[in-house]
Amino acid sequence: MTSPERRYSQPRSAGPSAVPGSSNKVGKIRLATRFTAAAAAAFIFATTDPPAEAAPGTCEQATGFSILPSPFAPWKGTPLRVMIVTEKPLQGKISLVAPDGSVAANSSERRGGAPYFWFAEVAAPAAGTWHATLTLDHPTADCSTITRDISVSARKPDPLPVPSGAFWKVRNSWDRETESLFSAWIEKLFDAPPDQDLSWKVWHEILHDRSRNFLFNYLGRGEDNVRTGLRPDCADFVYFLRAYFAYKIGLPFGYSNCSRGANGKAPKCYQWFDMEHPEVTRPPPPPEQEIASAAITNAPPPEPPPILLPGFARPQSTGTPAAPPKVRPKRPTTFSEYLRDVGDVVHTGAARVGASDDNTDFYTVSLTQEALRPGTMYADPYGHVLMLVHRVPEMNGKPGVFLAVDAEPDGSITRKRFWRGNFLFVHDPALGSPGFKHFRPIVRNKGGSLRRLVNAEITNNPEYADFSLDQTKMSAEDFYDRMDDVMSPEPLDPVKAMTDAIASLNEQVKTRVTSVENGRQYQQKHAGEVAMPSGASIFGTSGAWEDYSTPARDFRLLIAIDVVRGFPDRVIRRAPRYAMPSGKSIADLKSELQGVLASELASRKISYMRSDGSQWTLSLKEVIDRATHFEMAYNPNDCVEVRWGASEGSEEASTCKRHAPQAQRAKMSSEYRTWFHERRWPTKT
Repeated sequence: MTSPERRYSQPRSAGPSAVPGSSNKVGKIRLATRFTAAAAAAFIFATTDPPAEAAPGTCEQATGFSILPSPFAPWKGTPLRVMIVTEKPLQGKISLVAPDGSVAANSSERRGGAPYFWFAEVAAPAAGTWHATLTLDHPTADCSTITRDISVSARKPDPLPVPSGAFWKVRNSWDRETESLFSAWIEKLFDAPPDQDLSWKVWHEILHDRSRNFLFNYLGRGEDNVRTGLRPDCADFVYFLRAYFAYKIGLPFGYSNCSRGANGKAPKCYQWFDMEHPEVTRPPPPPEQEIASAAITNAPPPEPPPILLPGFARPQSTGTPAAPPKVRPKRPTTFSEYLRDVGDVVHTGAARVGASDDNTDFYTVSLTQEALRPGTMYADPYGHVLMLVHRVPEMNGKPGVFLAVDAEPDGSITRKRFWRGNFLFVHDPALGSPGFKHFRPIVRNKGGSLRRLVNAEITNNPEYADFSLDQTKMSAEDFYDRMDDVMSPEPLDPVKAMTDAIASLNEQVKTRVTSVENGRQYQQKHAGEVAMPSGASIFGTSGAWEDYSTPARDFRLLIAIDVVRGFPDRVIRRAPRYAMPSGKSIADLKSELQGVLASELASRKISYMRSDGSQWTLSLKEVIDRATHFEMAYNPNDCVEVRWGASEGSEEASTCKRHAPQAQRAKMSSEYRTWFHERRWPTKT
């Protein structure tokens, strides 16, 4: 039987420039590159038989073609799934041709942009050689079809061996090919019509959905059959997605131990851990202050673990780093345990390290449609992280939009749209660098160790070349104006643009419904009060307060309310950006927008569950009118009626039976309330 190491054949392209022959040579799955003829001979997996090198001008070079079958070693006892990915906005059809020559599956539905991809599946593939073909709708003399041969075994192949001391073997490298596949996998994972509400209670619900997760049981070990119980927060979530893809495809992965930033200083990263050393994953957290003498290096941690920096328990300390007890950390035994260890170390501080710093897991990119691809991370300056999953193009005057996903402390996952109300942007030295960023590529040194590329290397690497400091030079208004231009290059219909902003606010309020309901259910199951931290720690701590309070979400909601209220004025300020109605003055347009705003807010409704389990409905206008109540509505010890701003003595509040302790209310009504009222994040506390 052909081993999994030699299962896939070479590509065959139709047209005068196609490489003849070699179609029956069997090797590992190959991805054609986008740039040079030499690179076009590279496989995503190292080949056993030397591949035929693609001639200049082939279909693959012209289209930026990549293909990924699933599982890694196809056999007749499991569905055969194939994804074809291109960088160009081509139109065409994917076909899966059975060994007997019949077309078993095909699809003309192209998704994404960019990258663009097609998907096809055969539930019970026959053993033999299959052909995955992309046939272009508009062929040229040099390019009409591209075909890959896929060998399907008659019996289940042996799983890939796992190297001793690690959870997976690095058999591929991060480059334009694998980054495109990562983007396509992310987009398919969270695919749904743009107007559909999309949310999950826990992240394993997404990964266990075979219709979404192209890599479900990709390794053939039944690795996705067991629920992990992991509940990642927003920072964990983006790392977990990157680690999961790397684990499946055999790519390097790593993460940093960073500070959160405090005392007026931005976050810094102090150590980096790669997946080839999983036994060293739980260091004491670094100090909040910068220690000038700390040695910062990208080299993997040696054994035994190096001297580490002191923990968060003494953030004011200025002493020298002390060596931790020489106790070998417990080595994780499964991939899920490894992720749990990753989650114990990473947090949002890693996403906000200064953009010019090389010692970080992310790097900033330019604000272009090409750079803002699925899998791009967004660092909110106030300690939140989201990941882009899809771009909806501008069409018929309706604004374009980027869709993103995030995880909340209660474990819920939600897809939401980019807009000023939930992608916050502000420059403050104490907060670090916010904005859109990519994972930093990880490569192998000549000596064999793994390391991350620094900013200059990314700039000069033709596979990437997308590092940019542009976002660091933008004011908040510049940033949002630029994003408007990226999402919607053509002039916008002002009414449609404002309606889209209202829809975004409505989406944000619906998300809060879920968060508050999770807190109500927690109250029902647990006696006693949730302890409330002091000062700025209300925005980020651990335990039940972190899971069920909503100060950060309510802070963002208040900003979102400001955005919607001020939208008519924004249109007037950027009048050249909009398709102004003919025959109407600026004053007429503003009056029309204010009328549409009032109508839309009154017509949109949300419902929440009161303390007794009954439903209560609010209009979006009522929510906005209660904005001042949301300055003190985040405490999970309060009943849900209070958390939705119900007036004391009203029918709505009649079912309320629980209030936060007076000591907590006193804290909330002091300086804490000022933070919300002034929309000022407490960076100095």
